[in-house]
Amino acid sequence: MGYLLPMEYVQFGLTAETTDDWVTMASALMEAYCRRPSLLVTQYVERMRLTAGAPAVRLSYRPLAAAAGAASALVGVRVRYARPRRGELPDQFREQIAWAFGVPGSWSDLDVTTVDVNEAAGELTFPGNFLGLDYNEAEVTYTSGLATVPDAVKVACAQVVKNAQATPGMNVKSTKMDTMQMQYFSGSLIDPQVQMLLKPYVAERLG
Repeated sequence: MGYLLPMEYVQFGLTAETTDDWVTMASALMEAYCRRPSLLVTQYVERMRLTAGAPAVRLSYRPLAAAAGAASALVGVRVRYARPRRGELPDQFREQIAWAFGVPGSWSDLDVTTVDVNEAAGELTFPGNFLGLDYNEAEVTYTSGLATVPDAVKVACAQVVKNAQATPGMNVKSTKMDTMQMQYFSGSLIDPQVQMLLKPYVAERLG
C-alpha cells in the first residue's frame, strides 16, 4: 500500500501531477529497507533462544501495537526448557528434577498477562516456573506496527519519490515501475534523511 494518500501529495511536497505508482514504489522500497511486509500493524511469530540466567528477549519488530479490538500486542507465548546447550549446563540436581516433572523440550503456553512487557524497548521478561528453572527457548506471537501513519513516515515516502524523480533513468513516464530498476537505484533513493526517519521501524536481528 502507499503511505501517502493522493490528497496529501501536494501537502508533503509532491506535485499535483504525481501518479500513484511513484508512491507505491516508494512505499515498497521503504518496507524492504525496514525488512518487514508492512509498516502498519501486522502479526509476527518469532522463535528465540534465551540467554542463560536472563529470562528476557527483545523482539525484532517495533513499535509494539495491539491490533484493532485487542487488549495487548501479545497474542500468544510458548516457552520450554530444552536440554541446555554447551556451556549452559545448570545445576545437575535441578536438571534431574526438571526431567522428572516435565517432558524435556515440550512447549508450554504462558498466560500473556504474566509476561512483563516493555513496549518502548520491545522487551519481554518471562515469569519463573515452579521448578525455579529459566526457560531457554520462547515462541512469541505478537502484533507490531503503526495504527496510523505518522508525518515522519509520510515525509520519508515523499522524499523517496522526489529522489526517484530526480534520478536519471527513473524519471520517465510509465504506468509501472520495474522492480529491478527500483532495486538498482534503492541505495540512492533511501538517502540518509530517509534512513533517519525510518530508523524506529527497521527490524533487528534478521540479518
